Amino acid sequence: MFHLHIDKLKMTILLLNNKELKLMSKKFYLLIIVVFSYTFAQSQNTVKGVVYDENNQTIPGVNISIKGTTIGVVSDIDGKYSIKINKADSNQLVISFLGFEEQEILVAGRDVINITLKQKSEILDEFVVVGYGQTTLREVTGATAKVRGENVERLNMSRVDQALQGQVAGVSINTNSGSPGGGSSIRIRGLSTFGDNDPLILVDGVVYDSEGLNALNPSDIESINVLKDATAGIYGVRAANGVILVETKKGKKNAKPQFEYSSYYGLQQTAKKLSLLNAREYAIIKNEMFANGGNPVPFANVELGEGTNWQDTVFQTAPTQNHNLSLSGGTKNTTYSIGGSYYSQDGIVGGKKASFERYNGRMNVSTSLSEKMRLTSVFLYTNERRKGLPENGIGSVLYNTINAFPTDPIKTPDGNYSYLEEVSDIINPIAQIANTFNEARVNKFVGKEEIAFDISKELTFTNRLNYNYALVDNKSFGPLVWYGPGKAQNSAINSDLDPSLVEIADSVFIERGASVFEQRATYLDLAYEGFLNYDHIFNLVHKFKGTLGGSVFKRKGDVLNGTAFNIPNNDVTYADISANIAPGGFLNNTGSYEFEERLLSTFLRLEYGFKDKYLISGILRRDGSSKFGDNNRFGYFPTVSGAWLISEEDFFNIKPIEFMKLRMSYGISGNDQIANFANRASLNGEGVYVFDDIITTGVAIGRAANPDLKWETTRQYNTGIDLALFDRVNITANYFIKNTYNLLFQPDVSGIIGSYGPGGSSPIINAGDVSNKGFEFEFGYASDMRNDLRTNVNFNFTTLANKVTSVPEGVDFLPGAYFGVGGNVATRFEEGFPIGYFHGYETDGIFQTQEEIDNAILIQDGAQPGDFKFVDQNGDGEINFSDDSDKTIIGSPIPDFILGLVFGLDYKGFGLSANVYAALGQEIIRNFERQQPYANQMNYVIGRWTGANSTNMNPLQTTGATRNNVFSDYYVENGSFVRLRNVQLGYTVPKKVAKYFKTESLRIYVSANNWLTFTRYSGYDPDIGATAGTLSAGVDYGFYPQAKTIMGGLTIKL
Repeated sequence: MFHLHIDKLKMTILLLNNKELKLMSKKFYLLIIVVFSYTFAQSQNTVKGVVYDENNQTIPGVNISIKGTTIGVVSDIDGKYSIKINKADSNQLVISFLGFEEQEILVAGRDVINITLKQKSEILDEFVVVGYGQTTLREVTGATAKVRGENVERLNMSRVDQALQGQVAGVSINTNSGSPGGGSSIRIRGLSTFGDNDPLILVDGVVYDSEGLNALNPSDIESINVLKDATAGIYGVRAANGVILVETKKGKKNAKPQFEYSSYYGLQQTAKKLSLLNAREYAIIKNEMFANGGNPVPFANVELGEGTNWQDTVFQTAPTQNHNLSLSGGTKNTTYSIGGSYYSQDGIVGGKKASFERYNGRMNVSTSLSEKMRLTSVFLYTNERRKGLPENGIGSVLYNTINAFPTDPIKTPDGNYSYLEEVSDIINPIAQIANTFNEARVNKFVGKEEIAFDISKELTFTNRLNYNYALVDNKSFGPLVWYGPGKAQNSAINSDLDPSLVEIADSVFIERGASVFEQRATYLDLAYEGFLNYDHIFNLVHKFKGTLGGSVFKRKGDVLNGTAFNIPNNDVTYADISANIAPGGFLNNTGSYEFEERLLSTFLRLEYGFKDKYLISGILRRDGSSKFGDNNRFGYFPTVSGAWLISEEDFFNIKPIEFMKLRMSYGISGNDQIANFANRASLNGEGVYVFDDIITTGVAIGRAANPDLKWETTRQYNTGIDLALFDRVNITANYFIKNTYNLLFQPDVSGIIGSYGPGGSSPIINAGDVSNKGFEFEFGYASDMRNDLRTNVNFNFTTLANKVTSVPEGVDFLPGAYFGVGGNVATRFEEGFPIGYFHGYETDGIFQTQEEIDNAILIQDGAQPGDFKFVDQNGDGEINFSDDSDKTIIGSPIPDFILGLVFGLDYKGFGLSANVYAALGQEIIRNFERQQPYANQMNYVIGRWTGANSTNMNPLQTTGATRNNVFSDYYVENGSFVRLRNVQLGYTVPKKVAKYFKTESLRIYVSANNWLTFTRYSGYDPDIGATAGTLSAGVDYGFYPQAKTIMGGLTIKL
């Protein structure tokens, strides 16, 4: 360094007044600047380079600073950096980035230093989709979960939601039907409403109904992200039940084209058959029953052997198969993933009569139109065909199978189906299958066109147009059938299949023959979304992220249907409306309706992080919905969440714990899942008017209006902790409180409002609250992937307490499902109890003798030896059967614990995996037994009461009047179960062998689904959803069970 006396030099120059001295001074100044600049340049060094990750991908936003100083820079969008180093300062660079290990690099005179960062934990730095953006698990402030696509595809399930069962804590998935193409109930953190509890589902940003998940091929899934807490509030009025974000497979840049073919074929069987009475046991029990009732015995000879095993005839072995073909890859500017698939499944009941078939096509292309603009196109096509049988209700095929008499043959000697004449509403299930013709066809087109423009390195503007179009055709043929004398299901008047006659005018009759019902429905969802995403780091320690946008959503539907009679030859071949030969078309009818709904939304999300330790996020969404009244059309839904990365603190020095984060969130979201026009009055009632002294039939108010109708509101609090230990273990725990207010009801109201005529109904109102509280725990372990022996274990469990905290004013409870045919209400929505709890009598053994009855402290009207003793709940000394005073809670369909376990083991190409699901602490109503003297029964009645002290469990069998058939805990069973959902053994051949077959990879496997179920429940399947609404959960009418399947498959990559 030169030590220059600048001030003295300036004084000398000022004293020089002639031009020569002035010229000399200018030259001297110039000399000083040149020398000083050269000297300073010699004391600095510019270091440049690029920051990469372990996969050789560039990383933007990395902090590069000079150790011991505040000087630093941030890598640009291409991972490049440039920093000037003063040689007098430290000659070490400090490189840091969230999710990667911090590095210190000695400069040592180098001008170019490329840096490769090593991730701290791959799992913690996976990207998760959070709504209009993405973040990492490390940075996320809400309760989210991510399931990789391979964990969905591996299970070989027909539906995506079925594959999720047991894989995410807090998510309960119950099967509504095990039939091919059957649906499921998806519940995130419990039941929150009397109505629709399904979460909002988006596939590549496109809204999907849970019923439409049949259309989605599980093999097309790249990842599933579940938003469980209030941070789902970015979706506002539709987010109260949680949000599921499905991402389909994408290509990779600069990747060569890769073809993949996968296939499996399997055979299905029922996992269980009920223990029913055979013919001999049936005859003995029925003789005793009739004798105890004082009636003649029906069987002179009880030695009838096994008789007809209706279950063996109804259940069958059914095939299932799946084939997938895909192509993916990418260039410098474009990525692509294209695929097609075929899936088919026949029913274990009904075979082809209860089958499901699906074709899928998929395209996901993303291309860079310029350095700043990207276009993404997603297109999904589905063609599906489903045939079905009557199921999951009184009168279903399995209901009739269970109750059919083992003493009757399937067919009589003349070749006709037997009639099962002794019970009017039980029909031959084989005849029922033969005479059922139902079919639904769906063509579905789903897509997204998205343009993203980088306004700057920190600011991106995204425009999306989403569409979801479905064309749904239904056809049902009702032939003329005769199931036997007095059967309610008959459409013919005799066994000759003669049609009934309908009087259309005075003494004018026409035949009503075989009928066909046809319906075509079209549904269209259109959504436009535009939003800005901002991401910037200030001064190395302040990280700001923001999202601002708006959306317009429109859904419309058009439905047209018709019914025609007198189909020629009573033959399904001619089952078309155009073929009907109804005289004059008098009996034929048509119907139609249409609807439209709209949602206008704006949303804002702001996020701030300080030193990668303290994170806070705020969300505000405003929704305007056409579903609600004029007085409550718009609403605001705020959410705030935060996280503290404790492990990033200087004081944190717990070596086994590599990562520790505490999270909290609180917010408000809504539920708009109600019928369209629910706020308006309807003119679908019937009215009678007098005009000119003539009585005229017309329309009247049906449902009354409610302009104050608004959405249900959910307020949710969540606190959680995330841990990473030993570089192998990840733990997440959450405690949540989820309270839902202003539930939507349609309770009885005063007839003064004028809607109590024929066809009238009360208005839909907001009333009632529900609370859910619970705890979630997730544990994940993965061994070193470089070892020959690799293992991974993922375990989760959820506890849940559900309670109704209020009901509409003046309403004691809302009734749910009924027990038996015309029986008492078995389930309720009532304050202080879980949604859909079971309400009935509690038993306390059996009266053994008449003396015991006579000396009993309480009075039980009509009791006789062998009858149940019921508990006196109100303590008045008498069992009341005329009201509810002696009824109590006797069960709940909501499990206390839900558990999931996924295990994997790999060794030198061999792989073994298993998936276990358990629901503990739930009850099920055994409601598939027809309480009629001739109906078959389960063989537990063999242990019936036959005399004093013979049993204290099963009551006397009798045809006489008895209270044993009232709904009580005798018909409620422990529905807890543990199920091996999937077990798979596979082998990936060595690459050398694969190359011999000109493939890149070849894997073969055998797999089994639902192979083992451990339960005490006596029904077909303890995994029962809500088959007929929320309050029907846990009610078994002869549930169509999930099949036990064994299959073999292969995957080939070229």
